[in-house]
Amino acid sequence: MARSPTFVEKDRPQEAAVRAELLHGLQATPAVVSPKYLYDALGSRLFAAITELPEYYLTRTEASIFAREIDAMADELPAGLTLVDLGAGNCEKAARLLGPLRISTYVAVDISVDFLRDALERLQQHHPEVDMLGVGSDFSSRLVLPAAVGDGARLLFYPGSSIGNFTPAQALDFLRQMHPAAQGGGLLIGVDLRKPVEVLEAAYDDPLRITAAFNRNLLRHVNQLVGSDFVLADWRHRAFFNSARSRIEMHLEALRSVTVRWPGAERAFAAGERIHTENSYKWRADDFAALLVDAGFSAIRRWTDERGWFAVFLARV
Repeated sequence: MARSPTFVEKDRPQEAAVRAELLHGLQATPAVVSPKYLYDALGSRLFAAITELPEYYLTRTEASIFAREIDAMADELPAGLTLVDLGAGNCEKAARLLGPLRISTYVAVDISVDFLRDALERLQQHHPEVDMLGVGSDFSSRLVLPAAVGDGARLLFYPGSSIGNFTPAQALDFLRQMHPAAQGGGLLIGVDLRKPVEVLEAAYDDPLRITAAFNRNLLRHVNQLVGSDFVLADWRHRAFFNSARSRIEMHLEALRSVTVRWPGAERAFAAGERIHTENSYKWRADDFAALLVDAGFSAIRRWTDERGWFAVFLARV
């Protein structure tokens, strides 16, 4: 019989807590919704489609670095590590590492449990020799892994420049949480670097409007979670580079004056008013290396593509 991955859910947010968080953000000025709510099952699939777009350079540029440098990375690491994939999504990025890095156990962590379950079950069929564990968890505010992950050394894997969703101060705090979580192993992390504004903005506002659908789907998800009555046709996707803060910002902008209602309350949005849904900070490589040192990591190696658009860092505990 083919083996199957194990699944655990850790600290699943209570409905009341989720509702309170969302309504607090919707009533703030300006309104804000955490980017983690972009990733329901449909949002996860839309993001997978985004990674296939020619304008979205991040995924293929990072993949080219791994393809070229995977042997050098393997030389830096012992065999038999537990690979902990934070924000695993469809697990495709980690799948390319299991063999070359001689991974014994793969732990996939994601907030979208149903999407993760399907992806991990498919991956297990291709790698029956690797123990696999799925963890349904929101680690965006606090990284605590369940005991089922085991007590051996871990290689934490955080690709795709997801660290860019955090402010620099938040990124430092999260890296400091990763340091003990690695249990003597290390961190393999992808970081998007600064580059021409036109390249950055095209990556987050593609001509096919898939990123727009991904962003607007957040409103559908919020409707499900809090019982609100957002109408997607009332909102448009906006994405632009904020050079002062070195970040791409994603917003949803009201096309007309609208009133959004949910049980017990409502909010009026003026035409042009926005809901801030995501940031993606862009780093200078030396600055991010210094951040890793501040977080307690050492023996830092980094690899970039030929254009210097993206970097993969390997940092040891």
